[in-house]
Amino acid sequence: MTSSGCAGFDDAVRLGRTGNGRGDVYAAIDLGTNNCRLLIARPRTQGFRVIDAFSRIVRLGEGLGRRGSLSDDAMQRTINALHICARKIERKSVTQVRAIATEACRRAQNRESFLRQVEQETGIELEIISTEEEAQLALLGCLPLLDASIDDALVFDIGGGSTEVTWMSRRSGRQPDPDSATKDAGLRAWHSVPLGVGTLTERYGGREVTARVFEEMVDQVEAALRPFEAEVGLRPLVEAGGVQMLGTSGTVTTLAGVQKGLPRYNRAAVDGCYLDMQSVIDVCWRIADMSYDRRCAHPCIGRDRADMVIAGCAILTAICRLWPVDRLRVADRGLREGLLVTMMGLDRSGGSLPPAQRRYGS
Repeated sequence: MTSSGCAGFDDAVRLGRTGNGRGDVYAAIDLGTNNCRLLIARPRTQGFRVIDAFSRIVRLGEGLGRRGSLSDDAMQRTINALHICARKIERKSVTQVRAIATEACRRAQNRESFLRQVEQETGIELEIISTEEEAQLALLGCLPLLDASIDDALVFDIGGGSTEVTWMSRRSGRQPDPDSATKDAGLRAWHSVPLGVGTLTERYGGREVTARVFEEMVDQVEAALRPFEAEVGLRPLVEAGGVQMLGTSGTVTTLAGVQKGLPRYNRAAVDGCYLDMQSVIDVCWRIADMSYDRRCAHPCIGRDRADMVIAGCAILTAICRLWPVDRLRVADRGLREGLLVTMMGLDRSGGSLPPAQRRYGS
């Protein structure tokens, strides 16, 4: 893995060198199809302490399916958000940065010119990562929320342009791999499908969706995931009660907020919580039945997510139908935390990450 830096920083940051002093400050940027997210933290004896964070919906992949390239408006929205990231990084005297981009930049024909524009205007060197590394980083970021007493885990990340599904198992009995944190964690298999909340919303619409259209979305996602199930054969383990499921994405955190009836989104109440499977299915359909205006007005959905949340519910419903576990654990964490773990070289068992109820702003 490589590291990147921001304009105005010293050469150690620009070259991505890892410092060893107690004063080191690390920054992780995750630029997805819909969101731009930043996390800044200091290493501690046990994990790290978050000192600043930022998140903005930028919809970088808007219209990408039709044009095959990033639009000028989407790129400008994203660059505006990255300017904020760069200022925060400078104010916090960050010494190590890694900035990654995922599905929208993987697919865009004009990705190279966009990356050059980002670096020229903000100083941030974006690195486009593979779907495999995306799945690995999401797993690393969520490891502390997995129940160590259950050998098998299915971890999924519903993104804007793709959905990653990862199978982790501790039943292999092999020795840890010193060169791979995710292999140490028991990474058995992963799968990425080019279906996310953005791609499905562009294809089916997101304002007013009928029950028939919702089922079509579910069926399409389920069909895309079936080859992975056929290859790894997780369903018998699920039906025997031997698999835990964890979801990390705006879809699952939004759904948890709706299910809990929160007056506004509260990370401390959502990150690490459990939802039984029937509640997950019921809330997905409840959201799908809401009008666009009701979704806009809901304090845990809002106007920014109102059109895409139905697609997210369809993807989640497909995952739950294919692997009907008893309950789902919700993670308001993922790629950024995985990036920090790898940059800081923290304990690969995952125990050194912040606890589930740790608070930090956005």
